Amino acid sequence: MADILRRYGAAYRAEHELSLSNAQRRVMRAITACRSAALGGHVEACDSCEHQRVAYNSCRNRHCPKCQSLARAQWIEHRQAELLNVEYFHVVFTLPEEIAAIAYQNKAVVYNRMPLSLGCEFLRMPIFPDVRAGSAPRCL
Repeated sequence: MADILRRYGAAYRAEHELSLSNAQRRVMRAITACRSAALGGHVEACDSCEHQRVAYNSCRNRHCPKCQSLARAQWIEHRQAELLNVEYFHVVFTLPEEIAAIAYQNKAVVYNRMPLSLGCEFLRMPIFPDVRAGSAPRCL
């Protein structure tokens, strides 16, 4: 990711200047600088053979794939432990273009309201085969 951002990041930022938030720009800068001389480093030395190498500091940004791989794996493990022993369906909702433009700049506001506004319509959809058997679909 860092190599891609180093190579194409400036052009991407220039092309999407008006739509990138400050937070997105900070993430791009952090990932680009991660484990490079830009963040400084330290020398590691082997006690046995005295071999030395420079180890650069990490950005510790929560979006950085280098820094957060362990945290991500632990998060996934915890979420899997929360799953119920039932069949799940993955449902994707496509927003109309007008709402998508608003959502892009106001992610938390729009996406936090989506489950509430879509829930009733979703439960009315004829995609639940077990409804005939007396069970009712549920959203968690």
